[in-house]
Amino acid sequence: MYSVLEKFIKSKVEIDAQSLERICSCFVLLKTKRNQILLDYSQVCNFYYFINKGSIRLFTISKDGNESSRFFAFQGSFATALPSFIDQLPAEEYLQTIEKSELLCISRADFYRLVKEIPQFAQLYTEILELGFIIAQKRIYGFQGFDALDKVKWVIKHQPQLLLKVSNKMAASYLGISPSTLSRIKSKL
Repeated sequence: MYSVLEKFIKSKVEIDAQSLERICSCFVLLKTKRNQILLDYSQVCNFYYFINKGSIRLFTISKDGNESSRFFAFQGSFATALPSFIDQLPAEEYLQTIEKSELLCISRADFYRLVKEIPQFAQLYTEILELGFIIAQKRIYGFQGFDALDKVKWVIKHQPQLLLKVSNKMAASYLGISPSTLSRIKSKL
């Protein structure tokens, strides 16, 4: 159950077996259905998820009912509604599985206890934050001057799983283009 998580941690930090076991013991297996909501708009986020199998997306819904995907996470990575997880205010976004998934979840209390008590976990958390920040910055600033084709090429280069595992509707909302435009571009590539 923990093999993917253990492999991920070992690939990021040097860690002894006892610390690794202690970290893994704080995670609980959660099997989900396709499109299962993990966090509702008005809820406070109290869990961090490691994706053993499957995928998660973070999205909002506009007043006119349109969904806007803001983040995707796939097997072998972490996901949460980070602002809510940190500041303990309502998320104002949704966290949802995209497909039937197998997640390892850790409570906020256990997560921060591990950050304080195990230096390698704190290092891992810093690396996750930095990587997330870099991807978000590249997407925000890169997309400002990009046309639809450039946005799709950027995703192919930086987040290739996205176009393979996510519906055109979800991917298009992430890219800020229409699903028909995305289909047209994908057919030409």
